Amino acid sequence: MKEDDAICLKNICLDFPRNQSGAMLIKELFTRRSKSKSERKFRALDNVSLTIQKGEVFGILGPNGAGKSTILRVMAGIYSPDQGSIQIRGRVVLLAGLGAGFQANLTGRENIFLSASIYGMNDKEVSVLENSIIGFSGIEEFIDRPLRTYSSGMKSRLAFSIASHLEPEILLIDEVLAVGDSGFREKSKTRIMNMVKGDTTVVLVTHSEGTLRELCDRVACFSDGEIDCLTSNPAEAIERYHALSELKKGA
Repeated sequence: MKEDDAICLKNICLDFPRNQSGAMLIKELFTRRSKSKSERKFRALDNVSLTIQKGEVFGILGPNGAGKSTILRVMAGIYSPDQGSIQIRGRVVLLAGLGAGFQANLTGRENIFLSASIYGMNDKEVSVLENSIIGFSGIEEFIDRPLRTYSSGMKSRLAFSIASHLEPEILLIDEVLAVGDSGFREKSKTRIMNMVKGDTTVVLVTHSEGTLRELCDRVACFSDGEIDCLTSNPAEAIERYHALSELKKGA
């Protein structure tokens, strides 16, 4: 791993078990013919090698089931690969889903402290950032209400505000920027660019062509668990994504 590298993946393979239910499971039970180990699994990632440099904004797109979210979770350390190696240099924050890790019965303010504590921050450190987090999220009047009363856009704004204030060295984002009003999306893009100027590495899974074109230094298009296209020209990756999507429709 070179000094300027933030993430280095080598020959990553990851298998998931296939769900067995319904008629297929009943047939197997009655015939007593069980599937082989390889038949019980499907390959979510297949021999993926990738190096992402410090301060780079790296985009990932691809059809549904291509392995986009899976590779992000490998980078975050949530999934351990069955084969291959991964090296990460820096503190990682994963922003995935609408407030993943939030507690619905706690207020927005309480969830700020809860989320920050997961990443090792104490209450004193969070208190310094509290007003800035709330202000950036734009939900000041709702911050002391239970999270269950929030809209999906409000949860997304709060989640992004918290993650971006934690000053991660590596920020992994899974589709979150697609949610919320256009004003907040623009503010989020500006925030990401400011973070990159401070050497934060951003890996972004998104289907937003505008975001890919505006923010990303390089883009990888995934298909069936593999990198199908890797380019510094986002338009090229987007074109390939559309081609793959059409092939999936015709299959």
